[in-house]
Amino acid sequence: MKMMCTFLTFLLILLLITNCKKKNIDDPNVTTIDTTQTKFVKGADISWITQMEANGVKHYNVNGQLEDLYTILKTQGINTIRLRVWVNPTNGYNNVNDVLAKALRAKNVGMDILLNFHYSDTWADPGQQAPPTLWNAYTINELKTAVYNHTYNTLLTLKNNGVIVKWVQVGNETNNGMLWPLGKASTNMANFATLVNEGYNAVKAVDNNTKVIVHLSNGYDNSLYRWIFDGLKNNGAKWDIIGLSLYPTAANWPTLVSNCSSNMNDIISRYGSQVMVTEVGMPWDNAVVCNQFLTAIIAATKSLPLSKGLGVLYWEPECYNNWQGYTLGAFDNAGKPTIALAAFQ
Repeated sequence: MKMMCTFLTFLLILLLITNCKKKNIDDPNVTTIDTTQTKFVKGADISWITQMEANGVKHYNVNGQLEDLYTILKTQGINTIRLRVWVNPTNGYNNVNDVLAKALRAKNVGMDILLNFHYSDTWADPGQQAPPTLWNAYTINELKTAVYNHTYNTLLTLKNNGVIVKWVQVGNETNNGMLWPLGKASTNMANFATLVNEGYNAVKAVDNNTKVIVHLSNGYDNSLYRWIFDGLKNNGAKWDIIGLSLYPTAANWPTLVSNCSSNMNDIISRYGSQVMVTEVGMPWDNAVVCNQFLTAIIAATKSLPLSKGLGVLYWEPECYNNWQGYTLGAFDNAGKPTIALAAFQ
């Protein structure tokens, strides 16, 4: 009975997605089809991998054979690797050299690359957007220069080593701006917009073909997205793609997928933007339900009008055995992929 209810819920979500698509396809504000995206992004953020490997963590394919994580993920259908960038982290992980090493591995197995600039020495998210220590006393004009130079120099380092980055996030989960307090959206949206533009301009200066993402969490919260992107638009900010995070539970995923689908349709209609679900996750021991969730969010994103839905990426699926206290991976405690990742195949 429980499985039947889940199946019926899934059918209802697909019906809702179809109806949303029909309502938006004729929107007069959306008139062109984007043809620059040649394949649907099926991605994974695996920024922890070098630290995991240095601590002796190993990964195995579905048959239990020891194998390189990148190869395992590619077999699972992953075609894109997302990597976070920190400015001057205390242990070196996620700095430019670490990012380059991970990006080269992705390139060598034929994967595309998305870089996620946090503009911090550590985690940046809705609850914290601390500037790097060296930038703490900067004025807004000095911060603008720092954002530009850090973005430009990182991308140029990768480019000079043969790595072309396809997408760049200017900030991570910037629900209230970034580089607080000066770039806090609720107190100075104009500052946030100008910092976004510095990142955007730096990306385009290295490679004009690289697409720029502005990324928020809570992909189900349309009022949040309208507030931030209305504010950015009104202050002259530039972006190519709107990125979303979505972390449902085993119980509420149908509701959140439905709400996220509606939000993405509204984004396309309101701003003409492409969208990408750059972070998803669910507890590893709910693997069957996670597979259903991933199948639904992939279908919702693919079903968006005018080819605006670009892809879905899992956040740190390679984590297992409570690595760093994170339990939303998609590998079991034997270090093998769970059935959740089969949704990408």
